[in-house]
Amino acid sequence: MAIENLEQLNEMHLDVLREIGNIGSGNAATSLSQMLNKKVNMLVPKVRILNVNDVINALGGPENPQVAILMKLNGDINGIMMFLIEQDFVASLLEALLGGKKVECTNLSELENSAISEIGNIMMSAYSNAIATLSSLNIRPSVPAVTIDMVGALLTVPVIEIGLVSDEIIFIENDFLGFQQETISANMLLVPDIDSLNKLMKSLGIG
Repeated sequence: MAIENLEQLNEMHLDVLREIGNIGSGNAATSLSQMLNKKVNMLVPKVRILNVNDVINALGGPENPQVAILMKLNGDINGIMMFLIEQDFVASLLEALLGGKKVECTNLSELENSAISEIGNIMMSAYSNAIATLSSLNIRPSVPAVTIDMVGALLTVPVIEIGLVSDEIIFIENDFLGFQQETISANMLLVPDIDSLNKLMKSLGIG
């Protein structure tokens, strides 16, 4: 039976999404370790299907400022991925990568903006590659776009993307450990179109 919206996903579907989250997060932790030249561990990611209001609350409320990197997916899977990171961590990461210069996320240089884009590209590619590897589907990610704003404003993009179908989003909650002895919260929103979701599940033997 074809899925018509995310609310119809059952425990078997969620298990598949958790496996994608596990592989994607593991790849992302490895990439982060290589970027920082420091060991980075990850906690087991939580994968939930949340409505937009619950996503906003999970991200600290509508006025919580975050850095968002948006990537569109094309090919066998169409949709969007959005990677959201706290501004303080982004500033620390950029300072570590670019030689210790103080970074203000509200006033990024072209170099700093380019570095964030590349970080997002590497991290989100870890997830899109996990989907492609598990499903053998062809996925062509776009060049990532960086936006810095409050959560309420950032969520308007996925809201527009899903508005005609559902108000649910696949929310992958990640916590990484190891950078400056702190826990890094970096969350992934995955919004495939319904045809793509059905194609993904069918390719994995669930349909």
